[in-house]
Amino acid sequence: MEHDLSDWVDIFTDGACSGNPGPGGYGAILKRGEHTQELSGCAVQTTNNRMELLAVIEALRLLETPCRVRITTDSNYVVKGMTEWIPGWIRRNWMNAQKKPVLNQDLWQTLLRLSKPHHIEWQWVRGHHGHPENERCDQLAREAIPRCL
Repeated sequence: MEHDLSDWVDIFTDGACSGNPGPGGYGAILKRGEHTQELSGCAVQTTNNRMELLAVIEALRLLETPCRVRITTDSNYVVKGMTEWIPGWIRRNWMNAQKKPVLNQDLWQTLLRLSKPHHIEWQWVRGHHGHPENERCDQLAREAIPRCL
């Protein structure tokens, strides 16, 4: 599949939970050229990891055509899941190394399906260390939580 460099999209994401589990929110920012779009959402009863995954999923849902994507998140869970763990999970029929079902399998499978048409680079950043887009995503995620209460 050919990818046009002009179709480069930067996605920044974060998830938050008030209690774990508890009410949660996610935030994402998409940047393509001069265009920026923010989104957020919430769930009544969830976990921080589910919100981290949902932030990426909902951002990818907005991409209408295959493109080059750089996803920046402070979630090692998401980055390692997509770059290291998924091949083993699939090989073991969605069982982890401890022979237990993979947590959040529904979201992992959705994320895998949504990522397929794109060329994705995964980048981890340290959370709460002044990265402007990460800080904004954290704010969007936290502001979304009360909408589900």
